[in-house]
Amino acid sequence: MVNHVEQLIASSVAVTPTDTPALERFQTSHQDATEMGVRTLWVVFVIMTISSVAFYAMAYRVPVQKRLFHILTAFITTFAAISYFAMANKDGISYIVADVYSYNQTELGIPTTVTITVLREVYWARYVDWSVTTPLLLLDLSILAGLSGANILVAIVADLIMILTGLFAALTEDEATSWGYYAIACLAYLVIIYQLAVQGRSMAASKDAKTGTFFTAIGGFTLFLWTVYPIVWGLADGAKIAGVDAEIISYAVLDVLAKPVFGFWLLFTHDAMPSTSVSLEGFWSHGLSKEGGVRLDDDEGA
Repeated sequence: MVNHVEQLIASSVAVTPTDTPALERFQTSHQDATEMGVRTLWVVFVIMTISSVAFYAMAYRVPVQKRLFHILTAFITTFAAISYFAMANKDGISYIVADVYSYNQTELGIPTTVTITVLREVYWARYVDWSVTTPLLLLDLSILAGLSGANILVAIVADLIMILTGLFAALTEDEATSWGYYAIACLAYLVIIYQLAVQGRSMAASKDAKTGTFFTAIGGFTLFLWTVYPIVWGLADGAKIAGVDAEIISYAVLDVLAKPVFGFWLLFTHDAMPSTSVSLEGFWSHGLSKEGGVRLDDDEGA
């Protein structure tokens, strides 16, 4: 009887290979910029800085009344230089979960499930840059075309909506929500296209043929570049198809074209084409009048 009980106990505690519990192991993988990506950020920082110095020098050569385009354009590359300096120094960066996947393997005879969480760099400093520089760029184009204050306000608000929803889309880990923000940004961009391509082109053409032709060229150039940005976003931050280095290089090329190249084209043509000149008197040139009021022009009192 005792032997029978001992056999029952032994059989109840025997461990077979199929009873061995499986293990779980968790790992983290990072999608970071490599040396190539960081070098690209430094190169663009240098380009933006040199361009800013050149634009300020060009502004110094003309009377203060005629410096509006120069100042706006110099501010664009100045803010861009600060942004690229931050990104090159690994500032203005966050990480989001780009992917999670698992695979099974055997470790020391024990079945193990390994779960990998992939974290991807998101350069939110880039969106801070765009939230300042793109409205300034729109001011350049809007003033060149002669758009009304109402049209300019609509374009700038649409631009801010586009940039902010793009930032939310980049930082959101839920895929459906991210693409929802992306769709809102694209709708806002359509408003900008309407203001520049329809309203802006009409106003520029009403000035004179040269101004109309120049605005069509530089405005079309800008809209073409701005249309490529969301494509890059869709492949990089959106679908996660393009790597971080590819994202950095793509945006770097677009930023150099959309800011320094745009700026030199605008200012050199503006200086050679009197019809595009904007002369600001009053408070812009002379500050407050003796009475302490803001003078709008030379003929109006305070």
